[in-house]
Parts: sequence; C-alpha cells; structure tokens
Amino acid sequence: MTASVSRRIYLSLGSNIDRDKNILACLDALTEHFGELIISPVYESESVGFEGDSFYNLVVGIDSALSVGDLAVIMRDIETANKRSRAGPKFGPRTLDIDILTCGELSGMVDGVALPRDEVTENAFVLLPLVDIAPNEKHPVSGKAYADIATNFTGSEQKLWRIDFSWQGRSISSKQ
Repeated sequence: MTASVSRRIYLSLGSNIDRDKNILACLDALTEHFGELIISPVYESESVGFEGDSFYNLVVGIDSALSVGDLAVIMRDIETANKRSRAGPKFGPRTLDIDILTCGELSGMVDGVALPRDEVTENAFVLLPLVDIAPNEKHPVSGKAYADIATNFTGSEQKLWRIDFSWQGRSISSKQ
C-alpha cells in the first residue's frame, strides 16, 4: 500500500562486520530505491549491549510516499542482500542494520513499526548523526528540536567519534 504524500524519513544505518563494504552497499541500494540521500557524517562507536567490534553508524534522510510497511520491507531486503543474519541474539554483531527512526510526523505503531524509534533519544550513535543533518527538525512526540534533545542528552558514557569516510568518490565524513 502506498501513501499519497511524500514524507521525510530518517534511517539509522549500522555495521560492525565488513563495515566499509556494507555501509557503501547500503548507500548504493538506498540511492537506487529513493534517489538523492541526505547523509550524516559516519561515526565509529563502541558496541552497546554486548562485547564486540566497533560499529560504523550514520543517519540517512530520504523522501518517499511509500507506506511504513513497504519501507520496512525494502530495508529488510537491503539487510538480507548484505548477508544480515537474524539467527543471533538481539544485541550482537551485524553486517548491516537499518532502522526506520522517523517517518514524517507519524507516531505509535505503524505497520508493525514503532515510530519514532526509541533509539533517537536513547543512543548517541543515533542522535548525534541525526542532529548533524536535521538539527532543527522536531521529534514527532516531544516536539523538541533534535539539537535541543542532544544538548540535554545524558548518554555521554557512549563512546563515539567521527571517522573519515568516502562514498562514490566524495568525502561524506571527516574526523573532527
């Protein structure tokens, strides 16, 4: 089922297995499906919830009129194409993890997807890249700008840092 109005959707991307390869392949696949992307800097972060290799994390903005359910299917297909295993524990290594963070102003359970995703306000590796590309946009439930949420963020124990990262011959991220 397709929605009639295009909305801005923010996606969280993460990988800690073959990170460069999987993030690059994901960006390519998202471009094929949605056209131009709004891409945050790429951050490296320590694993949260388990002992493991560090993750690459970023947030991507897309515009689409697809339903949340249709979007979820596309994201799952991209994960599967990048050899995402769903057999392991909830918190564990990932070739690729794509989460729908927000879909316009939608909130609550939509097509089986909880919106906005809790991680927006709980994890620095989601919030900080989101602030990089949408500082003044408002959280669909609290109504607060993401930059204001980040100012009061208490998850400072989460270690993350920007990295140098290029895609399609251009730098999308540099160390700061």
